[in-house]
Amino acid sequence: MRTLFPLLRVAACLLMSTCFVLSSSAEERVYELRTYTTNEGKLDNLHARFRDNTMRIFERHGIENHVYWTPVGEGEDNTLVYIISHASNDAAKESWNGFREDAEWKKVAAESEKDGKILSKRPDAVYMEPTDFSPQNFESADEPRLFELRTYTTAEGRLPALLKRFRDGELKLFEKQGMTNVAYFTPQGTPNTLIYVVAHKDEDAMKKSWEGFRSDKEWQQLWENSTKDGKIVIKVDRQILRPVDYSPLK
Repeated sequence: MRTLFPLLRVAACLLMSTCFVLSSSAEERVYELRTYTTNEGKLDNLHARFRDNTMRIFERHGIENHVYWTPVGEGEDNTLVYIISHASNDAAKESWNGFREDAEWKKVAAESEKDGKILSKRPDAVYMEPTDFSPQNFESADEPRLFELRTYTTAEGRLPALLKRFRDGELKLFEKQGMTNVAYFTPQGTPNTLIYVVAHKDEDAMKKSWEGFRSDKEWQQLWENSTKDGKIVIKVDRQILRPVDYSPLK
């Protein structure tokens, strides 16, 4: 999916300082979803490293910081989830190579682990491309919100039907119920997956929004029409996330 942004979106972005600058190359901007799991008692050390140094060094190497979260519930004591972006796939490789070889980063990493290794395993990384309907609404609210990171796996060949459903009405129905559409992505190399982020005022608002959405007659009709040719979604994974204090997006 390389031609993701229609000309109207480009024109709109030229008028909005909050829009991302599109890559001047033929490749579209690439987003990266990363999950870090720490050893017991080391999450604060990881936060300190990102807050004081890592984000700044990322930017020096052309990596754009968007949002940093910790889970609500399972993983809240040892997990950091974040989204960054690169100008292209090639730029991502160059940026990561530069970051790993950065003298300041090497010093920061060594000093931060004097009392023991921070990460318990290698980070998980998913490279993603925005869908043509993704609002890319990486703008902070006046107060921190609660976020949902949702991953839908479709039946074989049914991703286009899911994307059409979101494009044709599901996003508007989310908004109708008080949700904020943040971003929608398809991961590279995974043909049957949609990853998206929505935001809520708080946990009560999230619960109320989903209850209203499921009982909405317009949604029920949209779902029925979209599944006439067979089931679309076969698996849903969901994480509830809170932004950390140093996250650009809150």
